[in-house]
Amino acid sequence: MNMESVLMSDGDALDPEAQRRMRRRRLIALAAAILVVAILAWVLVGRRAARPVAESPLQHVTVVEPGRRQIAATIVANGVIAARHDMQVGVVGEGGQVTQVLVDPGTWVSAGQPLAIVERSVQTEQAASLAASVRVAQADAALAQSNLDRAKALVKNGFVSKADIDTKTAARDQAIARVSVARALLGEQSARNARLVIRAPKAGLVLTRSVEPGQIVGGQGVLFRIAENGDMEMLARVPEQSLAQMRIGIPARVTPIGSGVSLPGRVWQLSPVIDPTTRQGFARVALRYDKALRPGGFAEAQISSGKTDVPQLPQSAVLSDDKGNFVYVLAKDNAVARRAVKVGDVNDDGVGIIDGLTGQEKVVVSAGAFLTPGEKIIPEVSSAAAVK
Repeated sequence: MNMESVLMSDGDALDPEAQRRMRRRRLIALAAAILVVAILAWVLVGRRAARPVAESPLQHVTVVEPGRRQIAATIVANGVIAARHDMQVGVVGEGGQVTQVLVDPGTWVSAGQPLAIVERSVQTEQAASLAASVRVAQADAALAQSNLDRAKALVKNGFVSKADIDTKTAARDQAIARVSVARALLGEQSARNARLVIRAPKAGLVLTRSVEPGQIVGGQGVLFRIAENGDMEMLARVPEQSLAQMRIGIPARVTPIGSGVSLPGRVWQLSPVIDPTTRQGFARVALRYDKALRPGGFAEAQISSGKTDVPQLPQSAVLSDDKGNFVYVLAKDNAVARRAVKVGDVNDDGVGIIDGLTGQEKVVVSAGAFLTPGEKIIPEVSSAAAVK
């Protein structure tokens, strides 16, 4: 074939019509390829969707069967500090103007020590007058006795009759009686004057003072409050059911709010009545004086109420939310179930559960915060001693 024939053949190949047909065939082939790819992708996706989804792996969770054990039962209560015997001291008698106040709050006083003095110049003069009356009565009595003695000496000689002796004897007796009356009046006035010195009835700590020099005081009103021997107490408010577990003499630890000091004490009295509104009573805890104890302040008491037989769990097992304290227990098919509990004593050994568990349940020790009720787990049982 010559060059001209080749050129003619190329010209035919480059014919516009032929080019359109060629492009059409290419588009059809490309569309067919895309369709095949789409069909294959659909088949693969369909097969994967038809396969079951593998279940997520279950958590391995430690559980424990707590059983029951004897633990020290402690009742926590709040209350106020007060003087065990609060002696209220005021004016006994007519009173008057206070001239001196001798003590301040916080002062230790002995029995009979003067606390304040009331002005008594008038009463002093009255006492002096009565003392003079006593001396006059005594002189009259002495004279009457002398007259009687002389009359008795003369009666033997017949100069004085027996009637005169009787008269002089009566006069002597009257004079002696007047001495007794005068002495009684003087004693009464002296006792009144003694009341104008306000004294401590017993030894103790002065808690409050509500009098100043120059103040007029009478028979009403409390001028001083004294804690006998400085002894204090805490009036602990205790629920009715807890009060029934207590007895006189059980030990307690009292911590005044804000002090951080824990002081020993003992329950010396239990309330004989229960408040019908709050269903609470008072346990009165006797305390020795300490500067951390301030009457009227609040305190917290931990009162030992003996031994109790309850389940005990690690602290990590007990959870809490707005519904209260709860634990997770192992239920059917290894699913966990929420169980409400009531917490008792908390110490280094764990948490005593006073209500909600029998001790035979299998309780989740930890990871409870990451579980939901009904969730299945793989339980790993451990002994109670191993999880403390």
